[in-house]
Amino acid sequence: MLSSTSNMKRALRAELRERRRNLTATEREAATEAFTANLISLTTRIRANRVACYLSAQNEPNTRPFLNWAVENGVQALFPITREDGLLDWAHGDGMTEIEGLFGMPEPVGEPLGPIAINDVDLIIVPAAAVDEGGMRMGWGRGYFDKTLGSMQKCPPVYAVIYDDELLDAVPREVHDQPVDGVVTPTRILTF
Repeated sequence: MLSSTSNMKRALRAELRERRRNLTATEREAATEAFTANLISLTTRIRANRVACYLSAQNEPNTRPFLNWAVENGVQALFPITREDGLLDWAHGDGMTEIEGLFGMPEPVGEPLGPIAINDVDLIIVPAAAVDEGGMRMGWGRGYFDKTLGSMQKCPPVYAVIYDDELLDAVPREVHDQPVDGVVTPTRILTF
């Protein structure tokens, strides 16, 4: 039986998914340009030489232009690969060559480096459905990033990429949920 928190999360995710689906091509394009500029600014500001970043799915904020910039500017990128056991593996990639992984998510074509490869990055960029003003992240429900972040002994800064209207006063929280250090939206970089 699902808890009331799980039900609240499910309802909120459905609403947020619908909002993203209703964005026009023009709105998506403008947001992508703004996300890219802010991700470059954040990476440059913290002098990150190695980043872990998700490959965006269809209705997620588009990370590919940022990843292209990273490759062109010598910033090494690690990409997540979902595993059957609920953990994330990591692989180097070029940000363009990809396959469809578990659950239909885009994944890099590359040799898996193991779950601990993320321990060597300077910045982690994660997807999110929403984040609250205290930094609590609500993902899309599979728990991969929560498990990864929760298992790291020394975690670099973690930023979620969300649209402006996905920064909420509060999000439903369960014991396994992990906070982020900040968010990148089209209009700003916010550090908690």
